[in-house]
Amino acid sequence: MKFPNVSGSNLEGRKFQLPGDLEGEINLVFIPFLRSHQDWVDTWVPLAKQLVETVPGFRYYETPTLPRMNPISRMGLDFGMKMGIPDRAAREATITLYLDKDKFRRDLDIPTEETIVPMLITRQGEILWRTTGPFSTEQGESLVAAIQRVRVS
Repeated sequence: MKFPNVSGSNLEGRKFQLPGDLEGEINLVFIPFLRSHQDWVDTWVPLAKQLVETVPGFRYYETPTLPRMNPISRMGLDFGMKMGIPDRAAREATITLYLDKDKFRRDLDIPTEETIVPMLITRQGEILWRTTGPFSTEQGESLVAAIQRVRVS
């Protein structure tokens, strides 16, 4: 299974074709489906920031995943998200996806929108590791081990 080709824009207006436009050799991508999922994404951010500092070629992104909607509605949602994130680096790392969520979930074998899905992927779309839900020590250790396996090979 590979990460599907999808398009979106970050909260600074830059367009992305994922996974190819991701800037890391390896990228931790958080896939939240609901506004309330932001709290769970935030539990992962301290480790993600630490990994950016310590692992060459590592980046992380948040990809709020929303249904297709008209451009005016998208602008309003993006503006609201942008205003809620004072940190420019965080806005640059937040790529909103407006797409057929059911197809996207099927492509990634995500059975429900009830939780977040963190995935470690390459720019070529290879999924190296994945989990669900908020950060736990065990999941963090599993992520670090996956990164170490990739860096060694």
